[in-house]
Amino acid sequence: MEHIPKEKSVLAMSPKNDPVLRVESGSSVVFETCDCFGNKIQSEDHLFSSVGWDSVNPATGPLYIEGAEPNDILKVEILDISIADKGVMTTAPNFGVLGDLFKEEVTKIIPIKNGQVIFNDKIQIPIKPMIGVMGVAPTEGEILAGTPGEHGGNMDCKRLVKGSIIYLPVNVSGALLSMGDLHAAQADGEIVMCAVEIPGKVTVKATVVKNKSLPLPILMEGGHIMTIASAELLDDAATNATKNMHTFLMNELNMDLHESGMLLSLVGELRICQVVNPLKTARMEIPKWVLEHYNYTMI
Repeated sequence: MEHIPKEKSVLAMSPKNDPVLRVESGSSVVFETCDCFGNKIQSEDHLFSSVGWDSVNPATGPLYIEGAEPNDILKVEILDISIADKGVMTTAPNFGVLGDLFKEEVTKIIPIKNGQVIFNDKIQIPIKPMIGVMGVAPTEGEILAGTPGEHGGNMDCKRLVKGSIIYLPVNVSGALLSMGDLHAAQADGEIVMCAVEIPGKVTVKATVVKNKSLPLPILMEGGHIMTIASAELLDDAATNATKNMHTFLMNELNMDLHESGMLLSLVGELRICQVVNPLKTARMEIPKWVLEHYNYTMI
């Protein structure tokens, strides 16, 4: 199996990035990743300001998938995620929902033992490794790896875990897939600057899908399918995620305008992925049994 080391990384997703590896569609690849701080915070004496926002979220890659061309879809199956034995969290003034309350920076080193996040001597939290950053190159320009968007990027969606499948747009030849920013655990919202940031490895299978149009990004995990959207305002991200799912129901299940809206009010769960990045991210999720009742199978 092909392997991309953590030293091969980018801080922005761009069509100008040279691919570090080329593979055929349907290949499996291991991405070795740094934590979102580039593994630069190793003790509680190290503060976020020593890293700086412009250097966060290095994304390993990019990977060039042969045959991927603009207007295709890239299907990425998360086959495995492994993480290191310790993670880190930081807080800092003016970052996150509580940033106005913080007057100083604080760093916390968090051990991982026996499948648990050892938060303190009273609280242990089961790990659920997830991918914070996964995206492809935009059509033009560059997008910092710390920013989410229609290309994917720093969505910080806690449902991007082992066993999930994400569908991303192909904007340039080869797609140029990159990923990083693993978390040992994260709640919806990620309300301070970070979750349990941790190095690790991600094994994915990347497949090119031709002649198909979907409101992307779309994520499948567990018993749900989700549309994900990012915007400067959380209200707009929530609206866009909802409209994307509404579009999916009409186009893919042939539901009419009103019935699909009514169904979303009954079974659609609108959730916040993160509120800490330059653009906020929301998702609308529906149970996969809705698709099964219409004999619909995802690509």
